[in-house]
Amino acid sequence: MPSSPRRRNIAPPREDVLAAVMATVAERGLDGLTMAGLGREVRMSSGHLLYYFRTKDELLLQTLEWSEARLGVERRALLTGPGTARERLDAYIALYVPDGHRDPHWTLWLEVWNRSQGADDDARARQAAIEDAWHRDLAELLADGIARGEFRAVDTDRAATRLRALLDGFSVHVTVGIPGTGRERVLDQMRRYADETLAPPARATDITPAS
Repeated sequence: MPSSPRRRNIAPPREDVLAAVMATVAERGLDGLTMAGLGREVRMSSGHLLYYFRTKDELLLQTLEWSEARLGVERRALLTGPGTARERLDAYIALYVPDGHRDPHWTLWLEVWNRSQGADDDARARQAAIEDAWHRDLAELLADGIARGEFRAVDTDRAATRLRALLDGFSVHVTVGIPGTGRERVLDQMRRYADETLAPPARATDITPAS
């Protein structure tokens, strides 16, 4: 009687591994993410994980790219959807800002940023590509708002850079849990900033004459 064929250890789909990373970060934080623990989650050895991803840094970066790709689909849908440019700007900001303390996506971002000091050129370029996608979409949204007369005429590249720098700073505060910088307060601050910097100047016909 021929012996039964040896059962092969078939690796799970890459997306399953990346989803497991994000779920672990959401549940236990980065301190709870180990290659051995992740291997148990996806039924792979830590050696197999290192074979497919080479390093933990690469695993984290690929997880971030996967998460960003999903956010990118959502971002493009809201930017091309109905509504005024200002409504779409508010939706962009709401998508950008973390959900709250220890938001898993932003927790992962902070870790990748921290590790980027020793990253190679390829990793840095991939991080820059993520940043560029957010910047490009925001600049295009601002240009659309200007064309519609909803925003004042500004240098869209410079305005997008400043808006995102402010969003990044606030988002770090929300993620690490600095008191007084919760999500709703940040959204309110960003709406006020958009009003102050982007609202078109009042036209003569908009000014009610004094009685």
